[in-house]
Amino acid sequence: MSRKPESGAIERALDEFLRELGSARGASAHTLRAYRADLTELGRFLATREVREPRAVTPRHLRLYLAHLSERGLARTSIQRKLSAARSWFKQLARRGSIDAHPAHGLRQARVARKLPGCLESGEVERLLAAPNHKRAAGRRDRALLELLYSAGTRAAETVGLDTTDLDLDRGVARVRGKGNKQRLAALGPPAVAALRAYLGDPARTQSAMARPGSRAVFLNARGGRLTTRSLARIVDGAVRAAGITRRVTPHMLRHSFATHLLDRGCDLRSVQELLGHAHLVTTQIYTHVSIERLKDVYAKAHPRA
Repeated sequence: MSRKPESGAIERALDEFLRELGSARGASAHTLRAYRADLTELGRFLATREVREPRAVTPRHLRLYLAHLSERGLARTSIQRKLSAARSWFKQLARRGSIDAHPAHGLRQARVARKLPGCLESGEVERLLAAPNHKRAAGRRDRALLELLYSAGTRAAETVGLDTTDLDLDRGVARVRGKGNKQRLAALGPPAVAALRAYLGDPARTQSAMARPGSRAVFLNARGGRLTTRSLARIVDGAVRAAGITRRVTPHMLRHSFATHLLDRGCDLRSVQELLGHAHLVTTQIYTHVSIERLKDVYAKAHPRA
């Protein structure tokens, strides 16, 4: 006699996966939302095929799902992301013994060409860093924020997540908590150290901090709370406009610029990997392509036979 599938078995298995992803692997709230959305969509598709539990999922179901996504006109990158989420989920289920075989094993999507990250020119960076009005308290904060992003190459979430205890300005380093809650030391150049000292010693910041006793955040909003990544993006947008830069610039583009400029000036790839906090060198190698593209552009503009 065959076992009757439990009602909601897929939903429960998904909830267990997300709990493990958040607690054991330290995934961010943004990552958890993305995984939940992608896997909930897969669960709905499986329900239309009368699949009610993970053990009943077969490679054929997943191939049909990929075909369904393709017919909807989804970009190849989106399909690849959804397949990656499914792989991670089934891998966890196989490890726990909840399924007999990994249904996504051997399933392949066409390789997606990696888009080269955008990068600011050195002159654009100088204009951007000089854009905040240092005569205003918010301007002093914004200058310190931008200097840190470019000096240390930190991600947006890493930047707003900094506590005052993470900074050692005498040594010019910051302790950064990256993806998976992994910690690394980030170097701070003299301009970043000077901007951070000016901001942290600002009486206006002290006044804001008093509104939230016990808060250890480095970067505060007007009410004394920790800045959010959304607020950080707005600050960068404002500085971009003030600097007269016409193209779109994101906080992450400053991280890309940090890495590319280091390589342009002879820094070795392994050192850039450590500074960025990349787990694998292959992730860092994309910046070598950026540098090559920049060199080709310079060659095309300057060489008489180009």
